[in-house]
Amino acid sequence: MLNLCSWPRPTWRHVVSACALLLTLSHGANALAALKPGAAAPDFSAQASLGGQVSTFSLADALKKGPVVLYFYPAAFTTGCTIEAHLFAEAVDRYKALGATVIGVSSDNIETLNKFSVSECRSKFAVAADVDKKIIKAYDAQFLKVTGYASRTSYVITPDHTILYEYTDMNPEKHVENTMQALEQWTAKQKH
Repeated sequence: MLNLCSWPRPTWRHVVSACALLLTLSHGANALAALKPGAAAPDFSAQASLGGQVSTFSLADALKKGPVVLYFYPAAFTTGCTIEAHLFAEAVDRYKALGATVIGVSSDNIETLNKFSVSECRSKFAVAADVDKKIIKAYDAQFLKVTGYASRTSYVITPDHTILYEYTDMNPEKHVENTMQALEQWTAKQKH
């Protein structure tokens, strides 16, 4: 017999994750807005953690070195965000080979991201704290405009500060594959 009393009590993150999933299923991904390809990428600087070390990430400085893959995610240590962080960590060397920098952004505080950058991002790429949600709002990446969390949105930004590619889907599985493909196509065009 199933004893429901023995189940662990859900935390607020479990409740928020379940609500976000229900909202996504009921409203679909089309309910999310995002900047479109060809738009100017809003510049930003933010506290970021790479391998538990805090520094300031500047989009303008990163773009001087090459394209940037900017991805937004709802909350550190939730299931989908952990999967996505692992996938980006596994692909970082391929991004670097294409001259690209990867940066993740959420509304988590820097203390949480210090831990997340080591354990889930595997010290491979930086994650930035957007506690006041200015970056999330500038990129139209706020989940359904009401939750205060970021949607799962990925961008490829070219060195001229232009959005090359945008992909929004709460499922974390295709963000790396899709941004990598867009970046590879752009890189091939630059060589011609």
